[in-house]
Amino acid sequence: MSGERIIIVGGSGFVGSHLAKRLVLEGHQVRILSRNASNRYPLPDEVNLTECDVHDPSTLINAFQGYSVAINLVGILNEKGHNGEGFHHAHVALSEKVVAACKENSIDRMLHMSALGADAANGPSFYLRTKGEAEDGVHASGLKVTSFRPSVIFGKGDSFLNRFASLLRIPGPFPLACASAKFAPIWVEDVASCFAKAIGNLETIGQRYNLCGPNVYTLEELVRYTANMRYKNKWIIPLGDTLSAIQANVMEYVPGKPFSLDNYKSTKSPSVCKGEFPPVFGFSPHALEDIAPGYLRS
Repeated sequence: MSGERIIIVGGSGFVGSHLAKRLVLEGHQVRILSRNASNRYPLPDEVNLTECDVHDPSTLINAFQGYSVAINLVGILNEKGHNGEGFHHAHVALSEKVVAACKENSIDRMLHMSALGADAANGPSFYLRTKGEAEDGVHASGLKVTSFRPSVIFGKGDSFLNRFASLLRIPGPFPLACASAKFAPIWVEDVASCFAKAIGNLETIGQRYNLCGPNVYTLEELVRYTANMRYKNKWIIPLGDTLSAIQANVMEYVPGKPFSLDNYKSTKSPSVCKGEFPPVFGFSPHALEDIAPGYLRS
């Protein structure tokens, strides 16, 4: 399917930049709304990038005029405060405003980025509970919604493997919190492909798709893999649960929150999928080992 007019909220980030490129190549017209257009990943020239306050309801309603599909990619891994209000603002409140803007403009098709393990009632962290609440809300909205629940997303420019690669440059041993946490990393291009394929596929309406790569790793395995790509002899010290919690409590108050108590709590829910990759998308996801060396070694 081609030729849709698609508006993306939060599309100037890592996933959005890859998705926008895919959609433009498929012949769609794409507009991205971003709160900070200067702090973004490269985008195709054909994309209409608009800097605005995405949390302002009237701004969203006006910006959505003339579009047929809305995509919400907004998500944060940490909040400025410590009580969950920042997560609720970014995930739940904004998704409600996106739904309202869709209804005001008679847009009935919406794609929504959630997270693996999202659970409004039982999620172990503010992040997973608010992601779950937002996901439940958009599916109850009456719109034709498809939501995606990926494990950690990797690829050139990611903030996961690249983040550890940067931290591993620090001299001395590397203490690793939550070393036994489990992930099934999925390539960003595979995530973008799922979004793009879902747009015109009626079978995906109302569905919530778990997206995982083909292999499961502990965090320690992923960090050691990253270290071996760049720093062959790096000493990595896995921390047990008690020391991980202590580190999280300390880092909670470090500027920029490189690691937080909420991050620690999120790792209590293994970020892995049960069952096969959704066959509706017609492809098998790429393995991390086939992609990551191309950018970790550069």
